[in-house]
Order: sequence, then structure tokens, then C-alpha cells
Amino acid sequence: MHRVGVLTLLGLGVLAATGAARADMYRCEVPGSGVPLYTNDVRDTTGKKCVVVSREVNIAPGQGAKPASKAASPAGFPKESPAGRAAAKAKQLDTLEKELAQEQRLLGDAKRKLVEQESIRSGDEKNYARVLERLQPFKDAVEVHEKNVAALKREINNVNR
Repeated sequence: MHRVGVLTLLGLGVLAATGAARADMYRCEVPGSGVPLYTNDVRDTTGKKCVVVSREVNIAPGQGAKPASKAASPAGFPKESPAGRAAAKAKQLDTLEKELAQEQRLLGDAKRKLVEQESIRSGDEKNYARVLERLQPFKDAVEVHEKNVAALKREINNVNR
């Protein structure tokens, strides 16, 4: 195995064993070899031209570490009751339903305006591309409102779960 691979594996092993470590990775030029040396051991950098290529703090639980227990809430910390949670959910659902009704009205208006514009044909629009160009903002408005209606329906379904 190359020295680069051994040092990398050795460095990873040290990091895993300690649980929390600062991992400065160095890229050193080894005189005469032309192959760079990558290491996280400062001792390997002495006498060589080295540059820090990454600086990270790795924090991982060590072997046999126990998971952190839940900390108790500080005194006076507000807690949400089931009734409060239900009230908030009902308020959110009410707001979403109002937004959905408004968006459906806007969608209806946008569709009506599109139909009106499709029925209009002015004399200067001999080229059908100009008709399409004139209708595009109305089609875009319909598309935006359709997407909003769909998103609001999804959000209402998520709240009802």
C-alpha cells in the first residue's frame, strides 16, 4: 500500500478512536519523488513544503459512547398542550382553506380572461404567432394559479394527517 493510503487510513482510524478531533489535511511536496504526500500528522510535514488543503473538525461519538439524554426544559419554558396544538392546527387549516378559495377565484378569473382573449382577433394579427404571443401572459397566469391551487390542496392534506 502506498504511504498516502496508509497515512489516510491511519488518520481516519485515529479520528474514529478519539471521537472528536481536528483534522487538518496537508499536501506536501516530497523532494525528488514528484508524488505529493497527503497527511494529517503535523510531524510528517517537517522539512517539507506543505500546504493545508482542508481544515475540519470531526465530531463523532466514540466507541461505546452513550447517546445524549434529553435535557429537561428550563423552568418557565412554554409547553404546548394537546388542546393548543389542535387549536393551532385548526387555525392553520382555516387559513389554508381561505387561501385555497381565493386562489380558486383567481384561477376562474384567469381562465375567463384567457377565453375572452382567445375570442378576440384583431386585424393586425395576421400571423398566428402574434396571437400566441398576445395570449401567453394569460396562459401563464392560468398555469400559476393552477399550481397554487394544487400546492394548497397538498398542504391541506398534509395538515389533515
